[in-house]
Amino acid sequence: MMIIGLFLILSYLGIQNPFVPVAFLTGGFFSGLCGFLGMKTATNASSRTAQGASESLNKGLQIAFRSGAVMGLVVVGFGLLDISLWYLILDNIVFTPEHMDTGLHLFGLDLVHAGATERQKYIEITTTMLTFGMGASTQALFARVGGGIYTKAADVGADLVGKVEAGIPEDDPRNPATIADNVGDNVGDVAGMGADLYESYAGSILATAALGAALVNENISQVQAITAPMLVAAIGIILSIVGIFMVRTKESATQKNLLQSLFIGTFGSSVFILIAVAILALMGWITWGVFGSVVAGLIAGVIIGQGTEYYTSDEYKPTQGIARQAQQGPATTIIDGIAVGMFSTWIPVVAIVTGIIAAFGFAGGFTDFPQGVYGIGFAAVGMLSTLGITLATDAFGPIADNAGGNAEMSKLPAEVRERTDALDMLGNTTAATGKGFAIGSAALTAMALLAAYIEEIRLWLGKIPGKAELFMTVTGVSDIANATITDFVSFYNLSLFNPMLLGGLFIGAMMAFVFCAMTMKAVGRAAGAMVEEVRRQFRSIPGIMEGTGIPDYAKCVAISTKGAQREMIVPSMLAIAVPVIVGLVMGVAGVVGLLAGGLTAGFTLASMLNNSGGAWDNAKKFIEKDNYGGKGSDSHKAGVVGDTVGDPFKDTSGPSLNILIKLMTMVSVVMAGLTVGFSIL
Repeated sequence: MMIIGLFLILSYLGIQNPFVPVAFLTGGFFSGLCGFLGMKTATNASSRTAQGASESLNKGLQIAFRSGAVMGLVVVGFGLLDISLWYLILDNIVFTPEHMDTGLHLFGLDLVHAGATERQKYIEITTTMLTFGMGASTQALFARVGGGIYTKAADVGADLVGKVEAGIPEDDPRNPATIADNVGDNVGDVAGMGADLYESYAGSILATAALGAALVNENISQVQAITAPMLVAAIGIILSIVGIFMVRTKESATQKNLLQSLFIGTFGSSVFILIAVAILALMGWITWGVFGSVVAGLIAGVIIGQGTEYYTSDEYKPTQGIARQAQQGPATTIIDGIAVGMFSTWIPVVAIVTGIIAAFGFAGGFTDFPQGVYGIGFAAVGMLSTLGITLATDAFGPIADNAGGNAEMSKLPAEVRERTDALDMLGNTTAATGKGFAIGSAALTAMALLAAYIEEIRLWLGKIPGKAELFMTVTGVSDIANATITDFVSFYNLSLFNPMLLGGLFIGAMMAFVFCAMTMKAVGRAAGAMVEEVRRQFRSIPGIMEGTGIPDYAKCVAISTKGAQREMIVPSMLAIAVPVIVGLVMGVAGVVGLLAGGLTAGFTLASMLNNSGGAWDNAKKFIEKDNYGGKGSDSHKAGVVGDTVGDPFKDTSGPSLNILIKLMTMVSVVMAGLTVGFSIL
C-alpha cells in the first residue's frame, strides 16, 4: 500500500502516469494468481504422477509434463488477457475522439490531454500499458526470493541432517523437514518461476508495443506495429498446446531419450511459430526484417537451452567431472562446480550478443535505429512465444521430484521410485534449461525496456513545463516528437566519459552481487534454524529413527514460512529503491548506466549460478546411480555437500537475478517523470 500511496502522490504532482496505481495492482494480481493456480495444480499432480509411474515411465512423464503445462498455459493466458483488457479499455473508453478533443479529467487528474492526435494516442496507450509490468515484476521478485528462501531452507535442512548425518534416504518420512522440502519445491520452482516468466512475457510484449507506437514506417501502420507482438503471442499459445501433445517416450528410455522427447515438443512448437510469423510477413502485418529478428530470438533461446543442458546433464563430461572430483572430498567438488558454472557462461553470453546484433540488423537498425530496437523487442517476443510449453518443461521438475517423495513415503515398489528418479533427474536438467531460457529472455526483454525507457523520457520531456524548450534549444530539433536517439545521447551526454553513466555502470554491476549475497545469507540463516530444529526433533522425539515416532512436520513448515516472509523484504525493497535514488541523484545518464551494468553483470552471474547449481545436483544423482561408490559412500556425501551449496545458487539467487534486471528497468520506466523533473545532476 505504501507503493500505491507514493504513485498517487506523484500522479497528483503531475510527474506520474495516473493509471499506474491501478496498473500496478492488476499486474501484481495476475502474476500472483498464476503462481497460486500453478502451485495448486502441481500439488495435486505429484500423487497422480507417482501413480502413473507405477504403470509406466511414459505415463509418469506425460502426467507430470501436462500438469506442468497448466502452469505454462495459465501464465500466457492471463498475460495476454491482462494486456488485451488494458488495450481495449484505453482505446475504446479512455482515448475516445471526444476525450482527445476536449480532454478527460477525473479526481483532479489529467487522464487525456485536450487536442491529442491519433499518433499521440497510441504512444500514450502503450506507455501506460508498459507500467503495469512493474506490478508483475514486484510480485515476481517477492515470489522468487521468498519461494527460493522457503524451499532451500527446507532442502538444506533435510539434506544435511537427514542424508549426511542420519544416513536416511531422500524424502524419508522419518525426516522432519521432508514435508517442508516438498512444499518448497512448488513454492519456489512453480509459483516463483511462473511469476518470473509471466513478467518477462508481458514485459516483452508491452515494450515491443511501445517501441512499435513510436515507429514511422510507410509499409506498416502504427496499429499493426502495436498489435503484431500480441498477435504472435496469441498464435504461440495455440502452437504450444500442439507441442505439449508431441511429448512421449518409451519404457527403456535413457536420460538422452527423455531429453529428446521434451526437445521434440519444444522444437516442434518453435518451428510452427516460425511458419506462422512467415505468414504474417507475407500478409504484410510485419516486415521480413522483423521475421528475421524472431528467428534470431528463437535460435538464441535454443542455443542457450542446449548449452545449459550440456553443462548440467549427467550425460555429458562437465557434470561427470564434478562427480569424479567428489572422490577427493567436498572441497574439490565445490571448486569444480564453480569452475564449470563460470566456464559455461560463454555459450549464453555469445548467443545473446549474437541474437541482439542479428535482431537489430535484420530489422534494419543499422540504417533506422527505432526499427532496430523494435526488432530486438520482437526477438524477445519470439523467444517467449512458445512459453506455454517451455515453462511446462520447468514446472515438470518439481512435480516429478514430489512424485518421488510420494513414492518413498507411501512405500511404492522400487521400480516406481526408479522411474520417478529418472523423471526427477530429467527435471533437474530441464529446470536448469528453463532457468537459462528465463535469463536469456530477461536479457532481451531488458534491452527492449531500456529502449522503451528513452521513449518514456521523450514523453515526460514534453509534459513537464520548460523541459521540452530546453531540449529543443540544446539539440536544435524543432519538435521533440521528431528527436532521434542521437539527440537524446547528446542532450544527456550518454557517453562512457560521463562520470554519471560510468558510476551507474558500477552501481548496476554491484547490485547483482549485493543482491545475491543478501539472498544467499537469507537462505543460510533460515537453513540454520531448520538444521537446529531437525536435530532437536531427532534428539527429543523418541522412536523417529525406528519409524514408531511421528516427527513434527508443521514446525519445520512454519520455520520455512516465517523465514521466507521475513528475509525477502529487504532485498526486494532494495531493487525498487536503488533505481529511484540513482535517478534523483545521477539523472538519466546514471539510470542508463545502472541498467546497463545490472543487465550485463546480472545476466552473466545468473547463468553461472544456475549452471553450477544444476551441475552439482546432477553430479550427486550420477553418484547415486552406483557410480564412484554409490549412495552412502564418501563420494556421495561430498556430492550432497556440493548439491547443498548449489541449492541457493540455482533456486534462489540465480533465478532472482532475472527479475532484479527487469524490475530495476521497469521501476526506471515508471519513475521516468520523477527523474526528468527532479534529478539533481
